[in-house]
Amino acid sequence: MGLSEILSPDRVSVAGEAEGVVRTSAEAIRRLSVLLATRQTVITPDEVEALLGERERVQSTGVGGGVAIPHGSLDRLDRTLGAVLICPRPIAFDAIDGAPVSIFFAVIGHKRATGEHLKTLARVSRLLRDDGFRARLVAAATGPDAYMLIAAEEGRASAP
Repeated sequence: MGLSEILSPDRVSVAGEAEGVVRTSAEAIRRLSVLLATRQTVITPDEVEALLGERERVQSTGVGGGVAIPHGSLDRLDRTLGAVLICPRPIAFDAIDGAPVSIFFAVIGHKRATGEHLKTLARVSRLLRDDGFRARLVAAATGPDAYMLIAAEEGRASAP
């Protein structure tokens, strides 16, 4: 399953004046939780926020290079969901390299789909390892623009 399949334009947000500035790690987790619960009837933003917040308390998902990949699992989900938050003004997130984070790519899935969950996290990591792509993503003006960049980059990476 490709990353553009677990995302949608309404689950990608740029934390700027138009979509609302995010200044703290708690605000980032909250925005991601709301995005992940968009159009879902089985989960609420509060439930997702508790899940992602607990994961961050165990160990930061800030993987370095200005990227964090918050993730978790819930029994009631029937498929993997993703959400992306772009923060043009990076925020402190206790990343392993100590650098602030500009790109948050959250993933939640079903508890029994561990293999798919790990494959999805690996896909996210591969997508975001390119410095140039990360710079283009952080420069996106809107969530839908960022979504289109992700879909195009993923398509380019999988082309023969």
